[in-house]
Amino acid sequence: MSYRRALKLICGVAGGSTALVLVAAVAESRGCFGVKTSLWSRFGVLQAAQPTWSTTSPTPVPSGPAWDFNWDKRDPSASTNGKKKEKASEDLTSDQDNGKPKATRNILLIRHSQYNLSGNGDIERILTPLGREQAELTGQRLAALGLKYDTLVHSSMSRATETANIISKHLQGVELVSCDLLREGAPIEPVPSVTHWKPDAVQYHEDGARIEAAFRRYIHRADAKQKEDSYEIIVCHANVIRYFVCRALQFPSEGWLRMGLNNGSITWLTVRPSGRVALRTLGDSGFMPVDKLTRT
Repeated sequence: MSYRRALKLICGVAGGSTALVLVAAVAESRGCFGVKTSLWSRFGVLQAAQPTWSTTSPTPVPSGPAWDFNWDKRDPSASTNGKKKEKASEDLTSDQDNGKPKATRNILLIRHSQYNLSGNGDIERILTPLGREQAELTGQRLAALGLKYDTLVHSSMSRATETANIISKHLQGVELVSCDLLREGAPIEPVPSVTHWKPDAVQYHEDGARIEAAFRRYIHRADAKQKEDSYEIIVCHANVIRYFVCRALQFPSEGWLRMGLNNGSITWLTVRPSGRVALRTLGDSGFMPVDKLTRT
């Protein structure tokens, strides 16, 4: 069978670029193009372009670490390790069942609206007129979702506090709580680095510990006593939200700066009782008119 006929036959059956490259490699290895090379050297190119494969499975093999179900240190099955060994196994099982979370936590992370960048210190860095419009739109969006919100926690910085106050007008009866841990900062040195933003090492050291403490306080599975799913709003800052997302999804934390968030956008994390985490939305701002979108 000629190589041209074989090429047509294989491409007609497979319809893919892999078959085309395979036939070309065979032909070249036999010197049909004037240069005779090793067939297997051609497969090096194919292998480099493919995911990691197992010899016993046709599906890609995960390349990263396994999911840590006890990432928030609240897995009831892990908390029984320190119990006395003489306790009956059925009692341990009963304790685990009683201590298992049964509700899902929904955490809606809101980036503050546009603010006055030229302000002298935090007290003057208040929302611009457009920023106040953005906060109104975000509040309207949260109200339109029709969810039963439990709390509205916000950073104590002026721009986040003002944003939260405007949003709260659309969510009657939701408690407002201020928290210093949620203030803006430098969570961890980003990779790859950027040239326009170079905090000192001490800032990463101080801010990183604080922002990590905020993550541990607010991002975790529900308590076993919680019976119904909860919806909590956190109004804070882009750096904090991006770091939270990386930590919650168990992605490398140093990748936080690769994401961009619009002012007033909504990022929605879901934490299941099992410890599974899902990112439902990242920086959703589609509810805003195009001329209201900013990222400052």
